[in-house]
Amino acid sequence: MNQISLNKTDLKVHPLCLGGNVFGWSADQEQSFKVLNAYTEFNGNFIDTADGYSEWKEGNSGHDSERILGNWMKQRGNRSEIVLASKVAKFSGRPGLSPANIAAAIDDSLSALQTDYLDIYYSHEDDTTVPLIDTLGAYDKLIKSGKVRYIAASNYSGARLQEAIAISKAEGFAQYIGLQNHYNLLVREEYESDAAPVVVAEGISGLPYFGLARGFLSGKYRPGASIESVRAGGVEDYQNDRGYKTVAKLEEIATKHECSISAVALGWLAAQPGVAAPIASARTVEQLKEIINFAALSSDEINDLSSITA
Repeated sequence: MNQISLNKTDLKVHPLCLGGNVFGWSADQEQSFKVLNAYTEFNGNFIDTADGYSEWKEGNSGHDSERILGNWMKQRGNRSEIVLASKVAKFSGRPGLSPANIAAAIDDSLSALQTDYLDIYYSHEDDTTVPLIDTLGAYDKLIKSGKVRYIAASNYSGARLQEAIAISKAEGFAQYIGLQNHYNLLVREEYESDAAPVVVAEGISGLPYFGLARGFLSGKYRPGASIESVRAGGVEDYQNDRGYKTVAKLEEIATKHECSISAVALGWLAAQPGVAAPIASARTVEQLKEIINFAALSSDEINDLSSITA
């Protein structure tokens, strides 16, 4: 797949952003290195992580994914070839978006990642306890210092995203260049009605996470089947008639295109207005091969899928 340009940046990225949430969680360092090496062999260069990945695993302390990525980039000597994104706000050790927390959190992340800059730094969630002008001013200082190239938002409502962009324009601050919210073929209404219009109107990049609905849209979950996975509990909301009909249609289209079910689900997502690069993760090289190239869907196929989950 050819690289794409992210709007309002000079960044050129692979159309699949590789999610780093599994590194240090369901994939140890050795497994993670294999996936990362394979991703770059497919000309992948866009990797997403966060300071809080994966503190939820017993024995972890946060920055686990970042440390693995830092070790990998040091081993490969390829930092300059990677478009690297991380996040601040949700890690229990550095919560919120106060200027003081942002200043401390960026240094923690840069240390774990063994780099002196991030290409994209996300607000991992909105923090309504801190005035937006203070948060955005803190980010502007990071950009001027060279520690961050661009900023983006995650888990923001359309209204708060619009307000943040308006403040940045008024104050001359750097603006959010993208939005990373929960969005996929089965989770649509909130994003499409609320955030997507702002993303499209402002010409920024939609970078949706859970593009495969925690793995459900890979097709491995079937009626009556028991799946051994640390993520299995997260798909219960999709294990219903609507979900299984969607997977059946994905499988029908995948057979026609001679590709994986995942490639069709991500192809639908990549075709949605404002979406630049869906985010999906892979625990193994085999899983990566299923998602690395999206299916090029016809308008009829896109509409057929949309009608099932409307």
